Amino acid sequence: MNKIKVSEAIVVEGRDDTTAVNRAVEGLTIETHGFGIKNETWKLIEKAYKEKGIIIFTDPDFSGEEIRKKLIKRFPKAKQAYLPLDKALKNGNIGIENASEESIIQALSKCHYKTEKSVSDIEVEFLYEKGFLGKENSSKRREELCDILGIGYSNGKTLLKKLVAFNITKSDINLAIKEIDNDKRR
Repeated sequence: MNKIKVSEAIVVEGRDDTTAVNRAVEGLTIETHGFGIKNETWKLIEKAYKEKGIIIFTDPDFSGEEIRKKLIKRFPKAKQAYLPLDKALKNGNIGIENASEESIIQALSKCHYKTEKSVSDIEVEFLYEKGFLGKENSSKRREELCDILGIGYSNGKTLLKKLVAFNITKSDINLAIKEIDNDKRR
């Protein structure tokens, strides 16, 4: 497998995440070492953010989401990459370090960033109509949609916020639905 080159700094949680990311891509990683991000690490992340941009790539668990929130608060225009939980799980352990090279490349190639002005045309009614809210299997459909779009799993409340923040349109969702339906036919 050919490594892809990533120009932005990839912010991960720890040393094992760096090892996994470096197996898949060529680029700089910065480790937060968990919640207690040291002052020198904040300075390093800020320097990377200003000079080359950053991609936040934390574990798909509670701790990873809390670290992501801290980083987004300080660096609101950072790109974000999400690894689906099923691709980060090994022997009950959740983490980027458990992902295959292919899964890491796929997550990084689908990264998103928030913009000042949204061009998204999504409304809550559309999500109900497409079965992502209010149906018996809505949770599973959201999981599939979020995986295809690379936006990290979202509950019903946060799905709309993420879609709008990341400028995802009805057209994008309709393409994802075709992909979901094709997967089910196989």
